Amino acid sequence: MGCTALVLGVTGVASAHGQTRDTGRQTLGAGDGWGSYGTGTTGGAAADAAHVYTVTDWGGFKAALAAGGSAPKIIRVKGTIDADGPSCASFEAPGYDFGTYLKTYDPAVWGRDKNLDAEPDDSPEGLRRASEANQTASIEAQIPANTTIVGIGGDAGFKGASLQIKGVDNVIVRNLSFESPLDCFPQWDPTDTADGNWNSEYDTAVVYGSTHVWMDHDTFTDGDHPDSSLPFYYGRIFEQHDGELDIVKGADYVTASWNVFEDHDKTILIGNSDSASTAAVDRGHLKVTFHHNLFSNLVERAPRVRFGQVDSYNNHFVAGQGYGYSYGIGMESQLVAEHNAFTLPDGTGAGLILKKWKDSPLTADDNYVNGELTDLIAVHNAQVPGEILRSGAGWTPTLRTKVDPAEAVPGIVDHCAGAGHLR
Repeated sequence: MGCTALVLGVTGVASAHGQTRDTGRQTLGAGDGWGSYGTGTTGGAAADAAHVYTVTDWGGFKAALAAGGSAPKIIRVKGTIDADGPSCASFEAPGYDFGTYLKTYDPAVWGRDKNLDAEPDDSPEGLRRASEANQTASIEAQIPANTTIVGIGGDAGFKGASLQIKGVDNVIVRNLSFESPLDCFPQWDPTDTADGNWNSEYDTAVVYGSTHVWMDHDTFTDGDHPDSSLPFYYGRIFEQHDGELDIVKGADYVTASWNVFEDHDKTILIGNSDSASTAAVDRGHLKVTFHHNLFSNLVERAPRVRFGQVDSYNNHFVAGQGYGYSYGIGMESQLVAEHNAFTLPDGTGAGLILKKWKDSPLTADDNYVNGELTDLIAVHNAQVPGEILRSGAGWTPTLRTKVDPAEAVPGIVDHCAGAGHLR
């Protein structure tokens, strides 16, 4: 079955005469994951002609976002828009020097028992913060409520952008390729693990305290800057990537369908802390559905879940070099992972698919690993007896449309997910 016929069968987005509908006015179908709950997700489908924009550059995109406030709008993206066209040097605050930063905070000089948060503004760390603020102002885009952003054709997308879906309702992002932004100014934290870590900013897209969001037929990748290309300082990788899609701070009612997430380390975080203050915001929220997504050559977090009721079905996970885990089971998470397919290389045990961070029961039925029906919880507990997981998420998803047989998922998802396959 071709992708066009498949999309017809699953989402009904083509007309009865076989003509493709206006993709900018398509809405999330009834019952299609948590994003369809309550008022549903319609984005900018109701936009009048004055609030429909076609953009080809970063300035035009930001201007379209700002125009008309929260009135329904459709932004059509044509071609690849480079959000980080300026060089890292152009963001540097006066006086900033990376060599000086390295000398000042070398663990042999600074030690490993104190972070850099209290460093004054005129210190190397303070100048790094100011430089980072310059980059933030340049590459972050604030997405307003009632907005649809859709790629036109098969080659639309963004390079180096960070979409901030923050504190709004009703957003659709479809048919776009995203190359992850590269943080020019990661912060050294000598207290992060025994060896310290470089920590970066800029998720490719973040859903922060927002509701009713549909991410569909998008592709997320590190592109020309994989982690393997990054240098090491103080014996640690100079990490310049953050998440590909993080859903945090009480966000709710999100559906992520038919996307490709590839070639990345820390991919998707749902709930970003175990702290009491975070729990007060996140508990009872973070309801997210993932279906028909391809997770390829990732290290971890596909997703890592705290607090949320997350439904993950009909996804294909393809492990590659450096594979850590797919599902992270975190604080008070209620994950349902069913009807998925996993392709693991020789020598990678199926017990790695699940990673226990906290004791939170999950449901994991009808999953296939390398073509064989596999009880993910049982194989995890046998392979990692020190991190026993319990079965039973405590809820049953009802917001699903067509559920494909797990054995058929690789053939369907691999051919039809990602940007350029929207019909």
